[in-house]
Amino acid sequence: MSYETRYIDITDPQALKAAEALLTGAGLALERHLERTLGVFDGSGEMVATGSAFANTLRCLAVDSAHQGEGLMAKMVTRLTEDLFHDGMTHLFAYTSPGSEEKLAGLGYYPIARVPGSLVFMENRRDGFAGYLNRLEEECKPNGRAAAVILNANPFTRGHRFLVETAACRCDTLHVFVVSEDVSFFPFGVRKRLVMAGTKDIANIVYHDTGSYLISRAVFPAYFLKEEEEVTRVQAALDAAIFARVAGRLGITRRFVGEEPFSRATSLYNQMMGELLPREGITLEIIPRLRDIGGNPVSATRVREALLAGDTEALRALLPEKTLQYVLSEEGRTLVKRCLKDA
Repeated sequence: MSYETRYIDITDPQALKAAEALLTGAGLALERHLERTLGVFDGSGEMVATGSAFANTLRCLAVDSAHQGEGLMAKMVTRLTEDLFHDGMTHLFAYTSPGSEEKLAGLGYYPIARVPGSLVFMENRRDGFAGYLNRLEEECKPNGRAAAVILNANPFTRGHRFLVETAACRCDTLHVFVVSEDVSFFPFGVRKRLVMAGTKDIANIVYHDTGSYLISRAVFPAYFLKEEEEVTRVQAALDAAIFARVAGRLGITRRFVGEEPFSRATSLYNQMMGELLPREGITLEIIPRLRDIGGNPVSATRVREALLAGDTEALRALLPEKTLQYVLSEEGRTLVKRCLKDA
């Protein structure tokens, strides 16, 4: 049988319905973070397979059960891979179900981590993750008790400073990872610069980038499970599996996170990490949120609200000096104006 492979518009009701039906049949749901979606159509024009991509990740891969074994998964993955390569993205990742791992392995993808019964995280470089671990190891020398903090810091606040300072006092070496994915109000380069400027007086810190390996929830493949609580549980399990390998290489035995009293999802995430990491010999410590004189938690969300409102006094109460200087600088004001325009 001959098939036609073409990109579809999933805002089109008919195409959307067909793609969702295929994904539902595979136990998946349509991911909201998609930039391109393929459909494979049989001779009668019926969609019998679909696959998508967001940035450099392949997602939402499903083939109708009646057409399994006909090479349609390979057709989609090959087409998406070629097109992403053409667009300059050569280091690719894939989130797939365990049942499709073997097919992707045959197409040059290698497993990084698994959540049994739920998903497999893969990449198209045999030594990609191993190279990342080697780079982390080269960035520091082991020195006593090691711990870690992972920050998005969008932007770096007094709350982040409190978390880092508290963690640094409880270990000999603190590995501070800054989320590399550029899906935030402030770009990665700015966020990392402000983290480093705001903590340069703390002597026992080593700074790292998360790369594409330590998970960012902003682009986590939520289509694997439809219920938000289950999505969070699976994400925490994947994060724990990947972080455990990072920790093993760096000798990290403790991970610090900030308390999240107002977010059910983040609270559940912390709870899951607290259950999973000890199985890998890693203790999770939750640090209470820093609060202002009014008793309100200091957060990056409040900072962004103050920026949008032009409330300089609120910013002074929420931000350390270096971050405040940046947001009030010409570069910072220009960035905020651009973000407001794009909002």
